[in-house]
Amino acid sequence: MTVLKGDERLDYLLAENLRIIQSPSVFSFSLDAVLLARFAHVPGRLGKVVDLCAGNGAIPLFLSARTKAQITAIELQERLADMAERSVQYNKLEAQLKIINDDVIGIAEKIGYDKYDLVTCNPPYFPAHEASEKNLLETIAIARHEIYLTLDQAIQSASGLLKQGGRAAFVHRPGRLLDIVTSMRAHRIEPKRIQLVYSKAGKDANTLLIEGTKDGKPDLKILPPLYVYDTNGDYTEEVRRLLYGENS
Repeated sequence: MTVLKGDERLDYLLAENLRIIQSPSVFSFSLDAVLLARFAHVPGRLGKVVDLCAGNGAIPLFLSARTKAQITAIELQERLADMAERSVQYNKLEAQLKIINDDVIGIAEKIGYDKYDLVTCNPPYFPAHEASEKNLLETIAIARHEIYLTLDQAIQSASGLLKQGGRAAFVHRPGRLLDIVTSMRAHRIEPKRIQLVYSKAGKDANTLLIEGTKDGKPDLKILPPLYVYDTNGDYTEEVRRLLYGENS
């Protein structure tokens, strides 16, 4: 039995029939992780996937339900990597999922250049100089702010890992769209698909999903918008399917 530590709890990933270790004071995954894991094109059984900035392993766990490909997850913070590793063990996914406690910067030198079919990344969203929430635990501050990893460094690392024709998928804030596209192209990843996520109709988009192909040809598709809540404040049918596997 997986041993929980401190205030950790064992939560359900209902649509995937898996469990995940979370902590309210250290780290709990958000809807962004669910969205990215469902947005990314996953390879088949023989493919290889890397998830950067893996946190407590939510995205690798979600991806494991969509593909039999080998998945490697990279997380800088030892506490979060440990949580992810214990979740992998609890779900008996050691043969498919590998958690590595290491820096995203320079990771291709350690696990291999130009050999992966898909890289996913839910990077820190906020520039380091905006880390004004001084009361935040260091763990949370590092996950939210570009203290140890900038957006450009994350994209550069993804490019180094990808084989030609491989895909990289990111979730971020719409306000960084031009920064993301500029960086992707600078690092040989051609943007191919974009989807904007809205809390509900009539509101500004608050989440950006973007996927590109290494050395791909320009041909960008803008997907239909995704709304999280309906007019009654309930999850939309599409989001309910993502979270719970429900048909309505």
